[in-house]
Amino acid sequence: MPDALVIYASVEGQTERIAQRIGSQLRDLGYRVDVAPAGTDFTLSDYAAMIVGASVHYGHHPARLARLLSRQNLSAKRTAFFSVSLGAKERYATRFLQRARWKPDLVAVFPGALQYSKYGPVKRLVVRAFAAVAGHDTDPSRDYEYTDWQAVERFSESFARLLST
Repeated sequence: MPDALVIYASVEGQTERIAQRIGSQLRDLGYRVDVAPAGTDFTLSDYAAMIVGASVHYGHHPARLARLLSRQNLSAKRTAFFSVSLGAKERYATRFLQRARWKPDLVAVFPGALQYSKYGPVKRLVVRAFAAVAGHDTDPSRDYEYTDWQAVERFSESFARLLST
């Protein structure tokens, strides 16, 4: 069976959790999968497929990840991209893929989490203000998870179908 690499760029850890879940689900379907942070050295030719996940912070995915992807030859691989943000906005994913000059076979956008416990005092204030404007939870005494794990499972299953073709 084809091997797959799942790389992710995560700040507070929600994108990493999603990447790990995708890796686990693909393994359950019989695939050999490595999951690693985006800064990890990897040899793309070692894999038949690659999934990339990135979180949106202050309206942007990490620019370093777009630069990394733009230097890879992804056209001969089965590829997918997932974006994680509170607003689950497709426009962020579209803009990122344009910067990376990449057209993956599969794209998904998942809601993330508000993890107030992981924010410093200044970031907590800024995030609370953004959350209030967007209609999200603003009580900083607890964390909030918005990820639709069933949607993550459907994404994994869709990618597995791509691998089998």
